[in-house]
Amino acid sequence: MTPPSSHASEPEGDLPDWIVWQQRPFPDANLLLLNGATPALIDSGYRSHATATVDWVARRTRDLELVVNTHWHSDHVGGNALLQHRGAGIAASVVDAEALNGDAPDCCLSKYLDQPVDPYVVDQPLADGDIIRLGNADWQVVATPGHTPGHLAFWQPEERVLAVGDLLSTYDVGWVNLALDGPAVAATALESLQRVTDLQPRTLLPAHGALPRDSAAALDAALRRAQRLVDDPTGAVWYGARRIFAFALMIRHGIATSQVEDYLVARDWVLDAARLLELEPVELARELVASMTASGAVAVSDGQLRATADYSL
Repeated sequence: MTPPSSHASEPEGDLPDWIVWQQRPFPDANLLLLNGATPALIDSGYRSHATATVDWVARRTRDLELVVNTHWHSDHVGGNALLQHRGAGIAASVVDAEALNGDAPDCCLSKYLDQPVDPYVVDQPLADGDIIRLGNADWQVVATPGHTPGHLAFWQPEERVLAVGDLLSTYDVGWVNLALDGPAVAATALESLQRVTDLQPRTLLPAHGALPRDSAAALDAALRRAQRLVDDPTGAVWYGARRIFAFALMIRHGIATSQVEDYLVARDWVLDAARLLELEPVELARELVASMTASGAVAVSDGQLRATADYSL
């Protein structure tokens, strides 16, 4: 699904003045600064905008103490290395920390997804149920695996505010990787959504897209979308493939039409998807381009296949 057009903007919702939120177009995650006694940033965007992220934070707070990651995809950790170099600590799930700090191969799935990430380490591993001081309040760490095994949400019970990462947005739910994380991963993602729904948050802070105007309605829609991924594993594989490919086109400003098939069949995620779908990789590549062109998610311009969603690099 293609996200709606979005430019950096301040929220329309009623947030405490110490929560500073700004919407950004792909490939960045939205900016979410928790100001106060413990200045913290939840997620740091894509690497090409790391300096802009640092400058944005510096204009709004004293020395940033902590970057807290919902998960390790490139659009959420791209500013980590620069912010860590400038003195901020990095907090992330125990799952992500063990891999990153243990030199596990292909951390952040950078090579697998062909999405560059500058190296960083996790200073503070976070487990489900931990309480962490962010800004002027204590937040509960909520494990929400599915989109990635170590995905986290962050819950502030007094304000009833929930930072959801890629768990959901106003237009979709996070894609899941059945090849790497197993056939039950869509059900795991659905369980995570049900868990945060049970918290009955007043305000949802998604990592992409606008603030939902009605949190209950947004969660209900997300549960229905996640259920479809459970009910249709083939559809879940295609959904993930379309999201990954659209992202690839964005961060490359398109790929020459003469090179698209060669690019795709060289990707590990395509080989995995083709195996699950019982297709040859070149068959998947051709169907991926054809279906996304038909839906309007991609288009050809000046000999380049480009994503049509709004993005900024």
